[in-house]
Amino acid sequence: MFRRRSKEKHHAFRSGQNWVNYNFVDPSSEPSTSKETQQRVLFICTGNFYRSRFAEAVFNYHAEQRQIPWTAFSRGLAIHLAAGYLSSHTTDALSTRQIELRHTGPARIRLSEDDLLQSNYRIAMDRSEHLQMMHVQFPAWADQIDYWDVSDIPFRSSADALPEIELRVMELLDKVSR
Repeated sequence: MFRRRSKEKHHAFRSGQNWVNYNFVDPSSEPSTSKETQQRVLFICTGNFYRSRFAEAVFNYHAEQRQIPWTAFSRGLAIHLAAGYLSSHTTDALSTRQIELRHTGPARIRLSEDDLLQSNYRIAMDRSEHLQMMHVQFPAWADQIDYWDVSDIPFRSSADALPEIELRVMELLDKVSR
């Protein structure tokens, strides 16, 4: 059975008018007593604020439920373009699905080459938005990433985008569970 050593950290942030408290479990925690190697999927977005964080949380929640040796983390290509900790669209959608915020990272983090090296599978949320950014920032990696086609607000509503991300994540979980 796959279990992680819990490296919990307490966090709080403001979402809309409410303060949200939660404990974050570090996705880099090593599996304890597991013979399986921990595999990592990286979700890439622009601000690491909305789509990638939702994908990360959905993946981690379901991977934990399935007890598979995979974990997700997320990063942004231009985190300076988003303000705040986590999109209210993301917190609301996760709450509706009863997915705890501990399944997403504790902060918005800029993508680094180390992140790319330390992941087994890499997905950017939107080809039209992220392919060029990858060519500029990480040209050697641009063609080694799977690109989904989930546009950001205002080009696509969260009510439309988040269910598609969830579906794609569930398909990915089925694929890596085999």
